[in-house]
Amino acid sequence: MSASGVPELKQISRAEAMRLGPGWSHSCHAMLYAANPGQLFGRIPMRFSVLMQMRFDGLLGFPGGFVDRRYWSLEDGLNRVLGLGLGYLRLTEADYLSSHLTEGPHRVVAHLYARQLTLEELHAVEISAVHSRDHGLEVGYPGPGGGGGGRTPALAPSGAGPGAGAPLHPEGSDGRLPQLPQQRLHQHRQ
Repeated sequence: MSASGVPELKQISRAEAMRLGPGWSHSCHAMLYAANPGQLFGRIPMRFSVLMQMRFDGLLGFPGGFVDRRYWSLEDGLNRVLGLGLGYLRLTEADYLSSHLTEGPHRVVAHLYARQLTLEELHAVEISAVHSRDHGLEVGYPGPGGGGGGRTPALAPSGAGPGAGAPLHPEGSDGRLPQLPQQRLHQHRQ
């Protein structure tokens, strides 16, 4: 564990992650983005728009959640979680970018997927999120009986939503996200 108390991450391959035993939890998240030729405040050029969601702990994060590997492949589990929150979008193994594990008190493997959409498709996904079955349940309400720590009772037992499990901190020891392989990001830009 790093001096800041955040568990250190180790990059592993997808194949290595799939060979890990049953004591490991798998968390899958998707970076959905689109080229955006617009300008912020009418004067600052934008290059991309990225879909982020409010997590159960009040932080922003990529959509996704924990996948129960006893019942789902990574992509099927991710699509199940995305279907609860985003509707029609389906990701495949071709959208996979990287996996990182942490061996702290919580043995978690975080898998990142990415897909470039058109700006219109990204807006459609954003709109569908507000009409999803679980919209508004991500954060919960504060106070006694409020789902505890932002979790709602509906999400806590299922293990499928963003409220399941302890918060993940994918940042490196310097507080920055680990670098993704440039060749994988380049593939998604085409």
